[in-house]
Amino acid sequence: MDLHGKHVILGSGSPRRQELMKLLDIDFEVDTNNDFKESFGPEVPYDQVPRLMSEGKSRGFHRPLEANEILITADTMVILPPEGGRKGEILGKPHDREDACRMLRDLSGRKHHVTTAVTLRTGRKTETFMDTTQVWFKALSEEEISYYIDHYKPYDKAGAYAIQEWIGAVGISRIDGSYFNVVGFPVQRVYEELVRLAASF
Repeated sequence: MDLHGKHVILGSGSPRRQELMKLLDIDFEVDTNNDFKESFGPEVPYDQVPRLMSEGKSRGFHRPLEANEILITADTMVILPPEGGRKGEILGKPHDREDACRMLRDLSGRKHHVTTAVTLRTGRKTETFMDTTQVWFKALSEEEISYYIDHYKPYDKAGAYAIQEWIGAVGISRIDGSYFNVVGFPVQRVYEELVRLAASF
């Protein structure tokens, strides 16, 4: 796919994002050289954290962009919305097996959100959009939780699960929004925004 001669840089080391980006048939390079430290304070609203992280990764890129370059950075988070007096909670990557079990128990029988913020930056402008998918899990048994964690070891995955793995096939009863966003990158929206941005300069 031609982007009017623009050179696309994906500033992400995620293998899943790289594979999804390849589906668009757009030539791109991967450059993860970045000095941004991923942290945020308690004053940041939980639903704005992905935007903060994505824009931080963009600002932390190691060099100025050339006139024909577009840098893509992104951040995906699994979010349990407020419910029954509980505050909204971000589920990051589990620290260990016990933490992974806790996360899947929290997700069991509930709806949660997967939100990805994507930042597109050129030498002149920065644009960020967010894409949210609602995901429903059935009630998971302890046996199912243990089986998934022991066989798939989802310690590098936010929320301790991947929709494209066994737990997604047997445990997710419904989604509302982009499937690919839950995998980690809302590629259809990324494609639209890239085409629009590339044509504008």
